[in-house]
Amino acid sequence: MNSKLILKVIAMVLIIISMAEIPSIGWAIWFGETDMIPFFVMPQTVSLILAGILLLLSRKRKQQNLSIKDGFITVAVLWLVAAVSGSMPYFISGVIPAYTDAFFETMSGFTGCGATILVDIEALPKCMLFWRAMTHYMGGMGIVVFMVAIFPLMGIGGMKMVKTETTGPTMQKIMPKIAQTAKILWCIYFGLTLIETVLLSAAGLSLYDALSHSMSTIATGGFSTRNASVASFNSVYVDAIVTAFMFLSGINFALYFSLIFGKVSVIRQNTELKVYTGIFLICTAIVVFDLLGNRVDSLGEALRFGSFEVAATLSTTGFANCDYMNWPMLSQMVIFLLMFSGGCAGSTAGGMKVIRMLIIVKQSVIEMKRMLRPRGIYMIKDSDMIVRKNTVLSIAGFVALYIILTIITSLVTATGGYDLLTCFSCSASTIGNVGPGFSMIGPAGNYSFFADYVKWLLSFNMLTGRLEIYPVMILFTHHLWRR
Repeated sequence: MNSKLILKVIAMVLIIISMAEIPSIGWAIWFGETDMIPFFVMPQTVSLILAGILLLLSRKRKQQNLSIKDGFITVAVLWLVAAVSGSMPYFISGVIPAYTDAFFETMSGFTGCGATILVDIEALPKCMLFWRAMTHYMGGMGIVVFMVAIFPLMGIGGMKMVKTETTGPTMQKIMPKIAQTAKILWCIYFGLTLIETVLLSAAGLSLYDALSHSMSTIATGGFSTRNASVASFNSVYVDAIVTAFMFLSGINFALYFSLIFGKVSVIRQNTELKVYTGIFLICTAIVVFDLLGNRVDSLGEALRFGSFEVAATLSTTGFANCDYMNWPMLSQMVIFLLMFSGGCAGSTAGGMKVIRMLIIVKQSVIEMKRMLRPRGIYMIKDSDMIVRKNTVLSIAGFVALYIILTIITSLVTATGGYDLLTCFSCSASTIGNVGPGFSMIGPAGNYSFFADYVKWLLSFNMLTGRLEIYPVMILFTHHLWRR
């Protein structure tokens, strides 16, 4: 194991997290919350000193590339380091006095889950709420992808790290070099954030609220600066803008590159995008007509609330503009099932991903055909490309682990005496990085009431779901650690 190179990577994470806290210090000055500044400066100082020590320890190195084994270990460790480092401002300031809660909130932020233990969000200093949004933003595109963009300056090859961290069954290169790909993806990420911020500002939000919600939207995280989430703005225009960008953030970011360079045929042939769009439209139609006949008087209002919550759940953003726990049972069931879907591979969304579900369905159809015609030759195609058998088996294993982890978490959570729907939905929500769930953790609830051991387990779920299960689970196998 290349321990010195791993130490160097961890040092870079500490430096990046420290630098990411600077905008929060700026907002602290702007809003007159200068008493909060030391609680950012102190962990920054400690992190930078520790990073310096690690860089000194890793000066002499023989190998410049991470092995596959190093990649898995490094990715898991650096996400834990990010969560520990990022939780310090909450904890040492006393804003979140219990460290378990501070770690939970930070892990939820970096993984884009959006589950919160905060009961009164608006009681927190605005600079701390911006730091919550910043954790979303850094974790959305992936700390690892950001690091790979600067790795060439350090003489490090990081493709193996990206393969273990990036969402989706495959890592799609849009440029010859992975560092160039990472930089382009981050440019698209920044671009979408800027556009949404401008639109939300034009819709009447302050720059602070517009930027905070844009960062949470594009990262499909869901942390808001308001107790009632997006519902607090009570604006049709804000709801429409956020709905559109939640949907857009669930699309493979590589397709935006194709759009920018006029490769429309690539977008037109993308099967996953078609299915993703179809799921959104069909589920929105079901919810709209169900609401129209039961809870809402006008089509416009039903479309406003229905499309918003469908986009929020499908993209795993988790924002709320109403409480769907008051909806008819059919609409609630649609929202519940969408928690397992997620967005497209290569997006910032969580969940199983549409492409995995699509391939599993196609494989199921093939198996039925094979029962009727055993000698037939069958192939799965995705966007006119043949899906290899080992990819299908990998996806089947992923779905199996996803279900097993959901069941185990539900059983462990049930030992706390919580109701069935709370136990199952908190499990599905944290693994899928959705945030809100049902019953006690619905849009009007939070995760503060859970016992500490449950919060640690749910934090583990968030990380496992964000890293697509395999990179975390493989750490518990003897195959990784044997020589």
